[in-house]
Amino acid sequence: MRVLVFQHIAIEHPAIFRDFLAEDGIAWDAVELDEGQAIPALERYDQLWVMGGPMDVWEEERNPWLVAEKRAIREAVLDRGMPYLGVCLGHQLLAASLGGRVGKAEKAEVGVLDVALTKAGRADPLFAGIEDRFKALQWHGAEVQAPPPGAVVLAQSPLCAVQAMRIGPRAHGMQYHCEILPETVGEWAEIPQYARALDAALGNGAMPKLRAAAASQMPAFNRDARSLYQNFMRAARG
Repeated sequence: MRVLVFQHIAIEHPAIFRDFLAEDGIAWDAVELDEGQAIPALERYDQLWVMGGPMDVWEEERNPWLVAEKRAIREAVLDRGMPYLGVCLGHQLLAASLGGRVGKAEKAEVGVLDVALTKAGRADPLFAGIEDRFKALQWHGAEVQAPPPGAVVLAQSPLCAVQAMRIGPRAHGMQYHCEILPETVGEWAEIPQYARALDAALGNGAMPKLRAAAASQMPAFNRDARSLYQNFMRAARG
């Protein structure tokens, strides 16, 4: 098995999922789209993962590579039926590429906040072994406002109606960050767009509180990440 990963900034990578891939002996290749790297032929890969980033899905004039990325996502999911895992921006790109609507959220969602599985999510194999309500790291100002046709909404939060969704049997997107490591929050705070969003949502000087909140939940974050990874891989092989 070989996984193709689309990245939009170097420090938003698969994080703890890299450890799980290594344990399973699964090779993966990252394409740094924001640096102008070309998308390889999809037939060389078994899965497509799309990570987060500071840009928005509609910013094609500023980031023209988004056009090719959306085309590749459509090919992967619709034409090839490849297992797809999208996180944050990758979740939004899945929606935008397949006919959903993504826009600015009425209120940015930043912090360690509650996520709840929907009835469909509680029954979905992706969330087997994960509590119906859990804490998750959020750091986004855009959201999926209308899922693509045929999408099943698997999770939601008070500020975001589409926290997770499935399209077909093997394409999944999560708005929240399930992949983080202990150093993630500090690294992301160095990104100007993220730092501004953090200050706007939580007030100046909120970084130490966010770091402490994330640290207190890290064992649960990482436990759920392993369950989600294993469930996703099981569905991918099915």
